[in-house]
Amino acid sequence: MTAAALDLEALIAAAADTIAAHADELTALDQAIGDGDHGVNMKRGLEAVRAEAGQSSVKPLSDALKAIGTRLVMTVGGASGPLFGTLFMALGKELPGNPDRAAFVSAFGKAIEAVGARGKSQAGQKTMLDVLVPVQQALVSGKAGAEIVAVADAAAEATVPMKALRGRASFLGERSIGHMDPGARSTALLVRAVADHIGSIA
Repeated sequence: MTAAALDLEALIAAAADTIAAHADELTALDQAIGDGDHGVNMKRGLEAVRAEAGQSSVKPLSDALKAIGTRLVMTVGGASGPLFGTLFMALGKELPGNPDRAAFVSAFGKAIEAVGARGKSQAGQKTMLDVLVPVQQALVSGKAGAEIVAVADAAAEATVPMKALRGRASFLGERSIGHMDPGARSTALLVRAVADHIGSIA
């Protein structure tokens, strides 16, 4: 599917609906090892993006993604706002005008690197990178749709036995073990929303 065929406004709505439906779950996960506000923050951020979806959808995709990232930084708050914002802003910066799959996969990889640099983190430290990196690897190997969703869900689940080495959860040390990382879970939910939406119109 080409960027020109993407219904960005509908995709934003799907992502916002998904996060809203799981806001309580994300909050509960964050109450265990964080500030307890991840669900509320992510819901607020996605609703702010939804409010501007009409404006974003008429822009070139790269510009729209940068606008989405900026809005997330401004509205999500906490550590997640800058990280999710960086993901979208860097993706927008790296995408060519009308990207094909290969160009998107390459840009996504660079956006993940930008998130790692912003958070001074890497996969294996119980963060959103523990979902983003496996999803990127799955995309590189040619997976799509339900396969990508399965990878994201399994990757989020795999953060449960990890000890947090970055973020507020890292202050808990060994007590962070046994809890899913809320950022990894919200990332997996967004991956599901995107994959399901693209799959329904591809």
